[in-house]
Amino acid sequence: MGALLSLVQQSFPPSPTWEINDIPDLTGKVVIVTGGNAGIGKETVKVLLEHNAKVYLATRSATKANATIAELKDETGKEAIFLHLDLADLSAVRKSASEFLSKETQLHILINNAGVMIPPVEETTVQKYDLQFGTNVIGHWLFTILLLPALFAATDASTTHEKARVVTVSSSANYLTNGLDFEAFADSPQRKKYDKWELYSKSKFGNVVVARELARRYGDKIVSTSLNPGNINTDLQRHMPHWQVVILRWMIYPATYGALTQLYCATAPAAADANGKFFIPWAREGKANKATEDPQVGEKLWAWLEEETKKH
Repeated sequence: MGALLSLVQQSFPPSPTWEINDIPDLTGKVVIVTGGNAGIGKETVKVLLEHNAKVYLATRSATKANATIAELKDETGKEAIFLHLDLADLSAVRKSASEFLSKETQLHILINNAGVMIPPVEETTVQKYDLQFGTNVIGHWLFTILLLPALFAATDASTTHEKARVVTVSSSANYLTNGLDFEAFADSPQRKKYDKWELYSKSKFGNVVVARELARRYGDKIVSTSLNPGNINTDLQRHMPHWQVVILRWMIYPATYGALTQLYCATAPAAADANGKFFIPWAREGKANKATEDPQVGEKLWAWLEEETKKH
Protein backbone atom coordinates (compact mmCIF):
# COMPACT_ATOMS: atom_id res chain seq x y z
CA MET A 1 0.00 0.00 0.00
CA GLY A 2 2.86 2.38 0.84
CA ALA A 3 4.52 1.77 -2.53
CA LEU A 4 1.26 2.39 -4.40
CA LEU A 5 0.68 5.60 -2.48
CA SER A 6 4.19 6.82 -3.28
CA LEU A 7 3.64 6.06 -6.96
CA VAL A 8 0.37 7.98 -7.07
CA GLN A 9 1.69 10.97 -5.13
CA GLN A 10 4.81 11.24 -7.28
CA SER A 11 2.80 10.93 -10.48
CA PHE A 12 0.89 14.10 -9.56
CA PRO A 13 3.43 16.30 -7.77
CA PRO A 14 2.69 19.84 -6.58
CA SER A 15 4.11 22.79 -8.49
CA PRO A 16 7.86 23.22 -8.00
CA THR A 17 9.08 25.71 -5.41
CA TRP A 18 12.68 25.54 -6.69
CA GLU A 19 13.52 26.66 -10.21
CA ILE A 20 16.55 26.75 -12.49
CA ASN A 21 16.89 30.48 -11.81
CA ASP A 22 17.87 29.46 -8.27
CA ILE A 23 21.00 27.69 -9.51
CA PRO A 24 24.16 29.54 -8.48
CA ASP A 25 26.85 30.52 -10.96
CA LEU A 26 28.82 27.38 -11.87
CA THR A 27 31.92 29.02 -13.32
CA GLY A 28 34.91 26.75 -12.71
CA LYS A 29 32.76 23.64 -12.14
CA VAL A 30 33.47 20.55 -14.25
CA VAL A 31 30.43 18.33 -14.81
CA ILE A 32 29.70 15.03 -16.54
CA VAL A 33 26.15 14.17 -17.60
CA THR A 34 25.71 10.63 -18.88
CA GLY A 35 23.07 10.27 -21.56
CA GLY A 36 23.22 13.99 -22.15
CA ASN A 37 22.26 13.91 -25.81
CA ALA A 38 18.49 13.59 -25.37
CA GLY A 39 15.54 13.96 -23.02
CA ILE A 40 16.20 14.91 -19.42
CA GLY A 41 19.96 14.67 -19.94
CA LYS A 42 19.90 17.16 -22.79
CA GLU A 43 17.84 19.62 -20.78
CA THR A 44 20.22 19.19 -17.86
CA VAL A 45 23.26 19.92 -20.03
CA LYS A 46 21.55 23.00 -21.42
CA VAL A 47 20.83 24.47 -17.99
CA LEU A 48 24.33 23.72 -16.72
CA LEU A 49 25.84 25.47 -19.74
CA GLU A 50 23.59 28.46 -19.15
CA HIS A 51 25.04 28.67 -15.65
CA ASN A 52 28.63 28.59 -16.94
CA ALA A 53 29.65 25.03 -16.06
CA LYS A 54 32.16 23.11 -18.17
CA VAL A 55 30.03 20.16 -19.24
CA TYR A 56 31.08 16.80 -20.64
CA LEU A 57 28.22 15.15 -22.51
CA ALA A 58 28.87 11.42 -22.08
CA THR A 59 27.04 9.15 -24.46
CA ARG A 60 27.54 6.36 -26.98
CA SER A 61 26.79 8.03 -30.30
CA ALA A 62 29.20 10.71 -31.48
CA THR A 63 26.80 11.69 -34.25
CA LYS A 64 23.89 12.32 -31.88
CA ALA A 65 26.13 13.96 -29.30
CA ASN A 66 27.67 16.38 -31.78
CA ALA A 67 24.23 17.31 -33.12
CA THR A 68 23.06 18.06 -29.58
CA ILE A 69 26.23 20.01 -28.79
CA ALA A 70 25.74 22.16 -31.89
CA GLU A 71 22.08 22.74 -31.07
CA LEU A 72 22.82 23.73 -27.49
CA LYS A 73 25.63 26.03 -28.59
CA ASP A 74 23.14 27.88 -30.78
CA GLU A 75 20.74 28.15 -27.85
CA THR A 76 23.18 29.00 -25.05
CA GLY A 77 26.33 30.32 -26.69
CA LYS A 78 28.24 27.67 -24.72
CA GLU A 79 29.71 24.42 -26.01
CA ALA A 80 29.58 21.07 -24.24
CA ILE A 81 32.34 18.50 -24.76
CA PHE A 82 31.65 15.03 -26.13
CA LEU A 83 32.89 12.11 -24.06
CA HIS A 84 32.35 8.69 -25.59
CA LEU A 85 30.67 6.37 -23.09
CA ASP A 86 29.02 3.02 -23.76
CA LEU A 87 27.66 1.86 -20.41
CA ALA A 88 26.79 -1.54 -21.87
CA ASP A 89 30.48 -2.36 -22.42
CA LEU A 90 32.73 -2.36 -19.36
CA SER A 91 35.91 -2.02 -21.43
CA ALA A 92 34.41 1.09 -23.06
CA VAL A 93 33.50 2.45 -19.60
CA ARG A 94 37.12 2.09 -18.50
CA LYS A 95 38.32 3.80 -21.66
CA SER A 96 35.87 6.68 -21.17
CA ALA A 97 36.95 7.30 -17.59
CA SER A 98 40.60 7.18 -18.64
CA GLU A 99 39.95 9.69 -21.41
CA PHE A 100 38.29 12.10 -19.00
CA LEU A 101 41.06 11.75 -16.42
CA SER A 102 43.64 12.51 -19.10
CA LYS A 103 41.92 15.88 -19.64
CA GLU A 104 40.74 16.88 -16.16
CA THR A 105 42.13 16.51 -12.66
CA GLN A 106 38.90 17.50 -10.93
CA LEU A 107 35.24 16.55 -11.33
CA HIS A 108 32.79 18.61 -9.30
CA ILE A 109 29.52 17.00 -10.40
CA LEU A 110 28.73 13.59 -11.89
CA ILE A 111 25.13 13.08 -13.00
CA ASN A 112 24.44 9.42 -13.75
CA ASN A 113 21.44 10.16 -15.92
CA ALA A 114 21.62 7.62 -18.77
CA GLY A 115 19.48 4.53 -18.78
CA VAL A 116 17.48 1.99 -20.74
CA MET A 117 13.91 0.95 -20.01
CA ILE A 118 12.13 -2.30 -20.93
CA PRO A 119 14.10 -3.36 -24.03
CA PRO A 120 13.49 -6.91 -25.26
CA VAL A 121 14.48 -9.37 -22.52
CA GLU A 122 16.92 -11.16 -24.79
CA GLU A 123 19.12 -8.06 -25.13
CA THR A 124 22.31 -8.10 -23.06
CA THR A 125 25.43 -6.02 -22.57
CA VAL A 126 28.72 -6.83 -24.30
CA GLN A 127 29.77 -8.84 -21.24
CA LYS A 128 26.41 -10.70 -21.25
CA TYR A 129 24.71 -9.02 -18.32
CA ASP A 130 21.05 -8.11 -18.44
CA LEU A 131 20.96 -4.97 -20.57
CA GLN A 132 18.97 -2.95 -18.04
CA PHE A 133 20.93 -3.87 -14.92
CA GLY A 134 24.20 -3.83 -16.85
CA THR A 135 23.63 -0.35 -18.23
CA ASN A 136 21.72 1.31 -15.43
CA VAL A 137 23.68 -0.12 -12.50
CA ILE A 138 26.91 -1.96 -13.38
CA GLY A 139 28.15 0.48 -16.03
CA HIS A 140 27.36 3.54 -13.94
CA TRP A 141 28.91 2.01 -10.81
CA LEU A 142 32.19 1.27 -12.57
CA PHE A 143 32.26 4.70 -14.21
CA THR A 144 31.72 6.36 -10.84
CA ILE A 145 34.39 4.29 -9.08
CA LEU A 146 36.95 5.07 -11.77
CA LEU A 147 36.21 8.80 -11.45
CA LEU A 148 36.49 8.91 -7.65
CA PRO A 149 40.03 10.37 -7.75
CA ALA A 150 38.78 13.40 -9.70
CA LEU A 151 35.75 13.76 -7.42
CA PHE A 152 37.95 13.61 -4.32
CA ALA A 153 40.37 16.11 -5.86
CA ALA A 154 37.54 18.58 -6.45
CA THR A 155 36.52 18.32 -2.81
CA ASP A 156 40.09 18.69 -1.56
CA ALA A 157 40.67 21.75 -3.73
CA SER A 158 37.49 23.55 -2.63
CA THR A 159 38.25 26.71 -0.69
CA THR A 160 34.66 26.73 0.60
CA HIS A 161 34.78 23.08 1.78
CA GLU A 162 32.17 22.15 -0.81
CA LYS A 163 32.04 18.45 -1.59
CA ALA A 164 31.82 17.03 -5.08
CA ARG A 165 28.42 15.56 -5.90
CA VAL A 166 27.28 12.32 -7.49
CA VAL A 167 23.64 12.27 -8.60
CA THR A 168 22.08 8.95 -9.63
CA VAL A 169 18.81 8.88 -11.53
CA SER A 170 16.46 6.11 -10.41
CA SER A 171 12.69 6.17 -10.99
CA SER A 172 9.37 5.42 -9.35
CA ALA A 173 9.94 1.82 -10.50
CA ASN A 174 12.18 1.32 -7.45
CA TYR A 175 8.95 0.79 -5.47
CA LEU A 176 7.76 -2.03 -7.71
CA THR A 177 10.15 -4.78 -6.61
CA ASN A 178 10.98 -6.50 -3.34
CA GLY A 179 14.73 -6.49 -3.89
CA LEU A 180 17.64 -7.82 -5.92
CA ASP A 181 18.18 -11.24 -7.48
CA PHE A 182 21.85 -11.56 -8.36
CA GLU A 183 21.25 -14.73 -10.36
CA ALA A 184 19.04 -12.74 -12.73
CA PHE A 185 21.57 -10.09 -13.71
CA ALA A 186 23.67 -12.32 -15.96
CA ASP A 187 22.35 -13.98 -19.11
CA SER A 188 20.94 -16.97 -17.23
CA PRO A 189 17.77 -19.08 -17.00
CA GLN A 190 16.93 -17.20 -13.79
CA ARG A 191 16.86 -13.90 -15.69
CA LYS A 192 14.29 -15.25 -18.11
CA LYS A 193 11.89 -15.91 -15.23
CA TYR A 194 11.32 -12.16 -15.00
CA ASP A 195 9.56 -9.89 -17.45
CA LYS A 196 11.26 -6.72 -18.68
CA TRP A 197 9.34 -4.46 -16.27
CA GLU A 198 10.53 -6.43 -13.24
CA LEU A 199 14.11 -6.33 -14.50
CA TYR A 200 13.78 -2.58 -15.01
CA SER A 201 12.42 -2.15 -11.49
CA LYS A 202 15.33 -4.12 -10.05
CA SER A 203 17.79 -1.90 -11.89
CA LYS A 204 16.14 1.25 -10.53
CA PHE A 205 16.10 -0.31 -7.04
CA GLY A 206 19.81 -1.01 -7.55
CA ASN A 207 20.45 2.63 -8.45
CA VAL A 208 19.15 3.77 -5.06
CA VAL A 209 21.10 1.09 -3.20
CA VAL A 210 24.35 2.06 -4.93
CA ALA A 211 23.80 5.74 -4.23
CA ARG A 212 23.19 5.04 -0.54
CA GLU A 213 26.23 2.77 -0.27
CA LEU A 214 28.39 5.34 -2.04
CA ALA A 215 27.25 7.87 0.56
CA ARG A 216 28.07 5.48 3.41
CA ARG A 217 31.54 4.70 2.10
CA TYR A 218 32.66 8.11 0.87
CA GLY A 219 30.43 10.64 2.62
CA ASP A 220 33.48 12.46 3.96
CA LYS A 221 34.52 13.31 0.39
CA ILE A 222 31.36 13.45 -1.73
CA VAL A 223 27.61 13.96 -1.57
CA SER A 224 25.75 11.06 -3.17
CA THR A 225 22.01 11.33 -3.84
CA SER A 226 19.43 9.49 -5.94
CA LEU A 227 16.07 10.51 -7.30
CA ASN A 228 12.88 9.88 -9.19
CA PRO A 229 12.74 12.49 -11.99
CA GLY A 230 9.00 11.98 -12.51
CA ASN A 231 6.95 10.70 -15.43
CA ILE A 232 8.64 12.48 -18.30
CA ASN A 233 8.00 12.55 -22.04
CA THR A 234 11.29 11.28 -23.48
CA ASP A 235 12.67 8.66 -25.84
CA LEU A 236 12.97 6.33 -22.85
CA GLN A 237 9.44 5.11 -23.61
CA ARG A 238 10.37 3.89 -27.09
CA HIS A 239 10.01 0.21 -26.10
CA MET A 240 6.62 0.68 -24.46
CA PRO A 241 3.49 -0.69 -26.17
CA HIS A 242 1.34 2.05 -27.68
CA TRP A 243 -1.52 1.47 -25.23
CA GLN A 244 0.82 2.08 -22.27
CA VAL A 245 2.07 5.31 -23.84
CA VAL A 246 -1.54 6.44 -24.29
CA ILE A 247 -2.27 5.79 -20.61
CA LEU A 248 0.83 7.74 -19.58
CA ARG A 249 -0.12 10.82 -21.57
CA TRP A 250 -2.49 12.10 -18.89
CA MET A 251 0.23 12.13 -16.22
CA ILE A 252 3.38 12.91 -18.18
CA TYR A 253 5.50 16.07 -18.10
CA PRO A 254 8.05 17.73 -20.42
CA ALA A 255 11.81 17.18 -20.05
CA THR A 256 12.23 20.63 -18.51
CA TYR A 257 10.38 19.35 -15.45
CA GLY A 258 12.31 16.08 -15.44
CA ALA A 259 15.63 17.88 -15.22
CA LEU A 260 14.62 19.91 -12.16
CA THR A 261 15.23 17.33 -9.47
CA GLN A 262 18.65 16.22 -10.67
CA LEU A 263 19.71 19.83 -11.16
CA TYR A 264 18.64 20.54 -7.60
CA CYS A 265 20.66 17.60 -6.27
CA ALA A 266 23.66 18.64 -8.35
CA THR A 267 23.74 22.36 -7.67
CA ALA A 268 21.47 23.62 -4.90
CA PRO A 269 23.29 24.81 -1.75
CA ALA A 270 20.43 23.25 0.23
CA ALA A 271 21.39 19.81 -1.13
CA ALA A 272 25.01 20.09 0.02
CA ASP A 273 24.16 18.10 3.16
CA ALA A 274 21.80 15.61 1.49
CA ASN A 275 24.21 12.68 1.46
CA GLY A 276 22.40 9.38 0.96
CA LYS A 277 18.99 10.97 0.51
CA PHE A 278 16.37 10.33 -2.14
CA PHE A 279 14.48 13.08 -3.99
CA ILE A 280 11.13 13.14 -5.75
CA PRO A 281 9.38 15.50 -8.19
CA TRP A 282 9.94 18.36 -8.16
CA ALA A 283 13.18 18.84 -6.18
CA ARG A 284 11.69 17.60 -2.90
CA GLU A 285 13.18 15.20 -0.41
CA GLY A 286 11.26 11.93 -0.28
CA LYS A 287 11.51 8.26 0.57
CA ALA A 288 12.56 5.43 -1.72
CA ASN A 289 11.58 1.80 -1.31
CA LYS A 290 12.21 1.00 2.37
CA ALA A 291 14.24 -2.07 1.40
CA THR A 292 16.90 0.11 -0.25
CA GLU A 293 17.90 1.37 3.19
CA ASP A 294 19.15 -2.01 4.41
CA PRO A 295 22.96 -1.66 4.77
CA GLN A 296 23.42 -5.40 4.24
CA VAL A 297 21.80 -5.08 0.82
CA GLY A 298 24.17 -2.24 -0.01
CA GLU A 299 27.22 -4.17 1.13
CA LYS A 300 26.18 -7.26 -0.81
CA LEU A 301 25.52 -5.35 -4.03
CA TRP A 302 28.79 -3.45 -3.71
CA ALA A 303 30.78 -6.66 -3.21
CA TRP A 304 28.99 -8.26 -6.16
CA LEU A 305 29.78 -5.27 -8.39
CA GLU A 306 33.44 -5.35 -7.37
CA GLU A 307 33.70 -9.06 -8.12
CA GLU A 308 31.87 -8.92 -11.45
CA THR A 309 33.78 -5.95 -12.83
CA LYS A 310 37.10 -7.57 -11.94
CA LYS A 311 36.26 -10.30 -14.46
CA HIS A 312 36.22 -7.82 -17.32
